[in-house]
Amino acid sequence: MHTTKTAVPIFVLSVISASGLNFLPACFGSAIGQAQVAGQAAVARRIGAIKTISGNAITLAPDSGPEVSVTVQPNARILRIAPGEKDLKNATPIQLPELQVGDRVRVRGQASGDGASIAALEIIVIPHTDLDARHDQERQDWQKRGLGGLVSAVDSATGTVTISVASLGSKKSITIQTSKNTIFRRYAPDSVKFDDAKASTLQEVHPGDQLRARGDRSPDGAQLTAEEIVTGAFRNVAGLVNSVDASAGTITVQDLLSKKPVEVKISSESQLHKLPPEMAQRIAMRLKASMPPGTPGAAASSNSAAAPAAGSGAQSGPPAGGTNSGGGGTGGPGMRQGGTPDFQQMLSRMPAVTLADLKKGDAVLIVTTQGTATSGGTAITLLSGVEPILQAAPNGSQAMMLAPWSLGGAPGGDASQ
Repeated sequence: MHTTKTAVPIFVLSVISASGLNFLPACFGSAIGQAQVAGQAAVARRIGAIKTISGNAITLAPDSGPEVSVTVQPNARILRIAPGEKDLKNATPIQLPELQVGDRVRVRGQASGDGASIAALEIIVIPHTDLDARHDQERQDWQKRGLGGLVSAVDSATGTVTISVASLGSKKSITIQTSKNTIFRRYAPDSVKFDDAKASTLQEVHPGDQLRARGDRSPDGAQLTAEEIVTGAFRNVAGLVNSVDASAGTITVQDLLSKKPVEVKISSESQLHKLPPEMAQRIAMRLKASMPPGTPGAAASSNSAAAPAAGSGAQSGPPAGGTNSGGGGTGGPGMRQGGTPDFQQMLSRMPAVTLADLKKGDAVLIVTTQGTATSGGTAITLLSGVEPILQAAPNGSQAMMLAPWSLGGAPGGDASQ
C-alpha cells in the first residue's frame, strides 16, 4: 500500500482545475442516468485524495470538510485521466485494485443523509504518480521560464505589471505582459500553501505585492509574456528574538523596521535555516560595500567590494533555473550562470533549525504571510545566524533586500535574470 507524500503538491490547484475533476455535469450523464433509473435522489459529488483503501471501501480526504466513507458499487465505472485533461474522451477504464492511497479522485454516487458516506457509481482518478510527474514538469518549467520580484506598477489599460528585481547595489525593472489567457492566482492572507491560493485577476495585483510569473522572455530580458501569475502580500521582519514559545509554535521578534515587537507563528510548512558564520560575514561585507558613502555601516573603502560575494543573494525568490548544482561550470553551487550568487539555491543547502534551537537575542530575517485582523503572520522562511548582516544594516531595510521569499509550495524558481 502506498502512502501520501508529506510535501505539499505545488501545482495541485492548476492540475486539478484542468485535470478533468471539474468536468461539466454532462460528462457524467451515464452515472446520473443510472441513479435516476434506480429512483434515487440527486447524485452527490466529492473531490479529494484517497486516504485508505481496502477492497471496495475507500476513505476519502476531501478538499474541504470531514472525511467521507466511499463504498464502490459493483456496477461503478472507474476512469483514469491524465493531469491536464479537460474531458473524458481520453479517459481509460481501470479496475478497482488499481486505485492507490494518495490518488486524486472525483467520486459521484448516492450520499447518505448525513453526507458522511457515498455509494459510488463513478470514480474518476488521477494517479498520484501522474501528479508527481506533472509536479516535476511544472517545477522545471517555472525554473526555466519563471521570474519574480516586487510589483512597482500596474497598468490595467495595457494589461502590464512592472516588477522591480533587486540585487545588492542595484535594481532593474521588468515588464510583465498579461492577456485574457493569463492565469492569475493570489495567496490567502494567512497561508503559506500554494494550493490555498485562489483564482484572481489583474485588478487584485497592487504595488508592493510579491509576484511570480511564468512565460516567454523577450530577447533583451526586459519583458515577459505571462502564461501564469501568482501574487501575494507579505511582510518582512528583521530583528532580534525577544521570546520563543515552542509549545505554542510562536516567536516574538523586536523588528528593526517597525521598531515594535512582532509575534510570528511557525507552522509545519515554515522553512527555518541557519546561515553559516563565514557566509554571514561575506554578505555583511558585500552589504557595506553596496551602501552609499555616509550611510551608517557603509564600507570605508570601495576595496571591500572585492570581498567574496558568496550568498549575497541577487533577488528574493526560490532557486533559479540554470544554476549549477555541482561544482563544475562557471558558477559552482549556488551560483547563477555568469557568476551571480543565487541566495535561494544556497539557502536550501543551509542547515535546518527548529523553533527550539532559537534563543532570546538571536538575530533573524523572516518573511511572513500578511496575517489577518485577528491573527499574526505565519513564517514562510526564517533565517538565523544573521548578526553580522544586521550590524551592517542597522535599520534592517538593506538586510531585507536578501529576504528569502520562498512560499511553502510556491512555484519554484526564477530563470537567470
